[in-house]
Amino acid sequence: MAPVKNICCIGAGYVGGPTCAVIAYKCHDIKVTICDINAQRIEAWMSDKLPIYEPGLDEVVFSRRGKNLFFSTDVDKHIQEADLIFVSVNTPTKKQGLGAGMAADLAYVEAATRRIAQVSTSSKIVVEKSTVPCRTAESMRAILEANCTSDVKFDILSNPEFLAEGTAISDLFNPDRVLIGSLQTESGKAAQKDLADVYAHWIPRENIITTNLWSSELSKLAANALLAQRISSINALSAVCEATGADVDEVAYACGRDTRLGSKFLKASVGFGGSCFQKDILNLVYLSTQLNLPEVAEYWKQVYTMNEYQKNRFVRNIISTLFNTITNKKIAVLGFAFKKDTGDTRESAAITLIKSFMEENARVAIYDPKVESKQIYLDLSEPGVVDTQEKVKKSVEICGSAYEAAKDADALVIVTEWDEFRHLDYNVIYQNMHKPAFVFDGRLMLDAPKLRDIGFKVHVIGKNSLEGRS
Repeated sequence: MAPVKNICCIGAGYVGGPTCAVIAYKCHDIKVTICDINAQRIEAWMSDKLPIYEPGLDEVVFSRRGKNLFFSTDVDKHIQEADLIFVSVNTPTKKQGLGAGMAADLAYVEAATRRIAQVSTSSKIVVEKSTVPCRTAESMRAILEANCTSDVKFDILSNPEFLAEGTAISDLFNPDRVLIGSLQTESGKAAQKDLADVYAHWIPRENIITTNLWSSELSKLAANALLAQRISSINALSAVCEATGADVDEVAYACGRDTRLGSKFLKASVGFGGSCFQKDILNLVYLSTQLNLPEVAEYWKQVYTMNEYQKNRFVRNIISTLFNTITNKKIAVLGFAFKKDTGDTRESAAITLIKSFMEENARVAIYDPKVESKQIYLDLSEPGVVDTQEKVKKSVEICGSAYEAAKDADALVIVTEWDEFRHLDYNVIYQNMHKPAFVFDGRLMLDAPKLRDIGFKVHVIGKNSLEGRS
């Protein structure tokens, strides 16, 4: 097959947008078009304010947009023109039906695959980019092969993304590895080589791993499950630390110095969030259940259970510390994104915490430097026939600064580790809060002894305040 010269990406979200923008940035000889049926999203990609906040993304998009990087709602046209098509659509956890709460909803993947099959007039390489359960490519292949003709053939590849939001562009520029899975047929391996040649424009060949289709699909779920497992493991130990007087940072440091373990993802917190970890763990639980491996399913489910426990434990600690009631008390929440350097709020711990505060009839003031007010109200509202946003707005105030959020507050809760929260003038914040003024550090990022010197009552995850150095 001739070298890839025209790429279409179906789905202009957190994966497809940055990934294909970087391909255009690094491969000036390849035309890249990112398509989506959501006209508002495409308009945002073509504007001065991109729909996604990611450090470095603006420079990448603005430098190639209109040259070899394009955005369009005309999905059919660009499917027909493309040599290679990335399927990068949303795969949310099912909300109802078989596997609800655990299985991935593949309706968008199937719809995109059917569209490719229906409108293609030449042979295509179809690349599964969305995070999907193992053997999803089998159903995609069945749809595509049912529509093959003597003139139109399809090869399917799995090319999972391993991006971390907040560092996605640097991850794309210098990935630990690029994984490409294919059927072990002559045409499958040829398609695998064609995609590898695209990445080889800037990635060393030794960092491009080729596997069979099913290994590639499972590797994505496995990687996220293993990372989440480390977070839940250190969070479980944080509860032990608080009960014994041990310091979770010191325990994590001591363990991390062991080269067999390493230090990454051993930072205790209020719990992990984001679009992938929870979804992929539950996906793995469902897959194991379907494969009649109940012990395996139960093992991985505990990673999810521990994450929920950590969030609930944090809330209980706040309520008990504030004299067992937060009714009509003002709680200032700093951070709403699931991690710093992103505007993404999917599965953010902040959502769980704030909903719990609202159930306890607290008044909540929120400040996040990147998340839009509209998104916050949407995340805190219950989906359904009745719109609960007006009810949410009665107990939730969104503020323009940390100082505004903290004014007249009874407690300050750090939920996202934005760097700016380290450098606030806590003397000013203390003066404007009700006394006693409580700080609950859910990210282990503040200088607790310094805050205590100011006058704050400080509680830090994984550290016992009686120990004196937390």
